[in-house]
Amino acid sequence: MLKTGIYVDAENIRLCGGYGMRYDILVDFANAGNSVLLRANSYVAEDRTRTKEDSEYRLKLYRYHDVLRQCGFKVIKKFVQHFVDDEGILTTKANADMDLAIDALLQARNLDRIVLLTGDGDFIRLVLALQNMGCRVDVIAFKYASKDLKEVADSYLSGFLVPGLLPIHASSGVNRQRGMVVNYNSDRGFGFMRYFTLDREGLHPHSVFFHCSKSDVAGDSVFLESANIFEFTIGETEGNDGRTEAWDITLLEEEQNTVIR
Repeated sequence: MLKTGIYVDAENIRLCGGYGMRYDILVDFANAGNSVLLRANSYVAEDRTRTKEDSEYRLKLYRYHDVLRQCGFKVIKKFVQHFVDDEGILTTKANADMDLAIDALLQARNLDRIVLLTGDGDFIRLVLALQNMGCRVDVIAFKYASKDLKEVADSYLSGFLVPGLLPIHASSGVNRQRGMVVNYNSDRGFGFMRYFTLDREGLHPHSVFFHCSKSDVAGDSVFLESANIFEFTIGETEGNDGRTEAWDITLLEEEQNTVIR
């Protein structure tokens, strides 16, 4: 069994498309297949001034922390610091990078696999150090993920593609999925989307046929970029031997416009 640790850069995830992420699904992901979750840390920010003065903020924040603990996560707080620069402009800072990096390096001695949730390129050196210790490092992020971080990781997976990690709002009984184009014939306007299901055995890839006419996207150039992420409904096509097809296709995330280094 692979002994796995999860390390969540919670502020980066929250600000970069992962607001509302389901931590219980993250636990299921880490425990799937030949893996057992041994450590789970989430690094969160807290504004102590607001905690004292704003009861609504305090209630929501502590409720959020309680949910994380119920899911088995250790909550590591980084308190927001306020600074006034030379021009009198107030800035805030709550960077937990150092805390996360030190904890991961120390705890990696008892782990085989690290699941790192962040898109921050500042963690590239941490990923390399963990790999040199013999750990596999899998990175999950949503928007604005560093291209270099993706490349250095043993694997990268968009958080949008992990089933249930960021819930899809759909009508009851509608099979709504998120996926990426794996093949597209621009001359004929059709191709295949890949999406995933998650169970105790792990992530399972599936492919489904689609035609560009079933999309609300103007033009088909977005289907030629394999990193773009789409939402779509899967249903059976009438008169086609019950085979499935994707329709109501919408572009969720245009990766080439949001990648940063």
